[in-house]
Amino acid sequence: MRMIPPRAPREATVHREHGLERPDAYHWLKTDGRSSERVLSYLQAENAYLDAVLAPHAALVDELTRELRSHIQERDEVPPVQEGAWLYGTRTEEGQEYPVYLRRPAAGGPEEVLLDLNALRVREGHANVWVSGTRPSPDGRYWAYLLDTTGQEVFELRVLDTHSGQLAEVPLPGVSGWTLAWGADGRHLFYGTEDDTQRPDRVWRHEVGAGMAGDALLLHEPDPTFRVTLSGAANGESVLIGCAASLSTEWFWLDARDVSAVPQVVVPREAGVEYVLEDGGDHWLALTNAGGRREFGLVRLPKRAGLSWGDARDVLPYGEGRHLTDLRPFAGHLVLLGREEGFTQVWVLPRTPDAEGGDEGYGAARRVPFAEESHTVMLGGNRVFGARQARLRFTSLTRPVEHLDLDLDTLDLTLLKTTPVPGYDASQYVAERVWVEAQDGERVPVSVVRRRDTPLPAPTLLYGYGSYGISIDPAFSASRLPLLDRGWVWATAHIRGGSELGRRWYDAGRLTHKMNTFTDFVAAGEGLIRAGVARAGHLAAMGRSAGGLLMGAVLNLRPDLFRTAFVGVPFVDVLSTMLDASLPLTTGEYDEWGNPERREWYDVMAAYSPYDNLRGGTYPNVFVSGGLNDPRVAYWEPAKYAARLRDVMQDGSGTVVLRTHMGAGHGGSSGRFDALREVAEEYAFLLAVAEGEPTP
Repeated sequence: MRMIPPRAPREATVHREHGLERPDAYHWLKTDGRSSERVLSYLQAENAYLDAVLAPHAALVDELTRELRSHIQERDEVPPVQEGAWLYGTRTEEGQEYPVYLRRPAAGGPEEVLLDLNALRVREGHANVWVSGTRPSPDGRYWAYLLDTTGQEVFELRVLDTHSGQLAEVPLPGVSGWTLAWGADGRHLFYGTEDDTQRPDRVWRHEVGAGMAGDALLLHEPDPTFRVTLSGAANGESVLIGCAASLSTEWFWLDARDVSAVPQVVVPREAGVEYVLEDGGDHWLALTNAGGRREFGLVRLPKRAGLSWGDARDVLPYGEGRHLTDLRPFAGHLVLLGREEGFTQVWVLPRTPDAEGGDEGYGAARRVPFAEESHTVMLGGNRVFGARQARLRFTSLTRPVEHLDLDLDTLDLTLLKTTPVPGYDASQYVAERVWVEAQDGERVPVSVVRRRDTPLPAPTLLYGYGSYGISIDPAFSASRLPLLDRGWVWATAHIRGGSELGRRWYDAGRLTHKMNTFTDFVAAGEGLIRAGVARAGHLAAMGRSAGGLLMGAVLNLRPDLFRTAFVGVPFVDVLSTMLDASLPLTTGEYDEWGNPERREWYDVMAAYSPYDNLRGGTYPNVFVSGGLNDPRVAYWEPAKYAARLRDVMQDGSGTVVLRTHMGAGHGGSSGRFDALREVAEEYAFLLAVAEGEPTP
């Protein structure tokens, strides 16, 4: 019996913008609201339809879930990070969904359980739980963490008194999940709150146990295009407060040792000027694009009021071939993170104090060598300012994450732990980088991984993102193994809009250049077929969030190129979202997409907005997903898209399904095993529904 997908009610709604009429039969999915019975009934009907589509393949879903789980070392612990007199870390237990947060004395002694998320979830009756950040007080007496129980990214701040094992005070509600730091006295901490659009806009100082009502407001950012961030400086002497728009930043600082200190600006904001700030002791350190340093240069600034970028001095010579992204000062060294030759890299500079007692200087930058050219390296947890080693994390498409200690003097690397992956033999897999030619002649890199014994061309899943300057670097993922072991190729297109090839790569994929992101992805698919990697007619595409926008746009451009597409939590209703300044993220993203209140930017977005450009035609199989509580891409975007896609599909099109996670947000379910089940459903749709492979 042929299954019939649910039909969303249609209403005659017409938007009139800039003298243009834009009909939208499914606008009610937004205006009714996520608690509306009509909305909930429709989303539940869509979930039931997907369940019915997958029901004949239930054995395959179960098999894939078992395979995915078989590659997880269920009881595992990451190498702990020292902070003060304690070593802090997490451990997962066999059969448990969530991590346990632990610490033990650095000098030796029994471990203490700070937080067992599994027990908390059961005790408090939550469907999902997320912790966005944790910070111990400098003396170790208190341990603060930010907890979300809905997926809406609205957090509460909890402070554990480690002496009593109980919360030190009533949790502080409505706190931003991205701002948390302690003062040097271990009694005061700093947190952020958000405005009605979930934009972090305020920073507060709080005394533990004194209640929230008396907290001191330290900074309010009134500009709706700016968001507030907060961190403690590496040397523990300053609290650093950033106000950031997409293309402009401004930093404030206050003395972490002074409980009455107020924020002071470092360098005032300028349109188009960005910088990352750290405390260098007797000077400021910054990575900035000021002064024509497009790929960001490392500079130092004196610690005084009234600074401008004319006061900056280069710490190392600026070069267009090196894109700098982050820095971490230590007492005797400076560690830089960035990109060169298309891959992440690490540089170390020694600090060289002036023999006559003047300002500190810096020696030559040395790049840390890695044996594998195609790799990803990240800074790990580094909380001891006087350390002579830096914690790094290293991975590649075939190497699970390795936790390394880098000797800052010799650049020697010591392997602390390789993430265990049961049932995985790295020698059976091979990775390579393929270059394809884009529509305008630009060369676009594509990272490819497969089993060595997979004959080419093979069915291929092509993943992409391409927005906000976020790079999708070559990294290992055990969740790919069920596909690779079935003869699939996994490919990642490093398209413009990301920063894989530096800032120029990002700038070439945003605003008026946004179409490059979509045509690059199409070129990647076509190029893999021409190169004999991907099998024509068996190419799948996947993207999430802004990558979901990518999916919608490329399906409008070339629906014939793909057999299947996974359109995850997709930003597909671009005009409706960007015209609504009350939504989270909208005002802060005008520099990424443009402000459609201005006709010229409206026209740019109207040219590619996936929802608005759906036209009658033959479309592939499409798996759309969303989260009812998603604050980043509202549930109604994927719901509207799936409904309208079915309206325009002609005979010969594939199956369109919609999964809405009813108790989660942008990232899906929080439990590690629940998340695996969601991956298994997508793979079963790909293998059994779209490809028609036999089920077990």
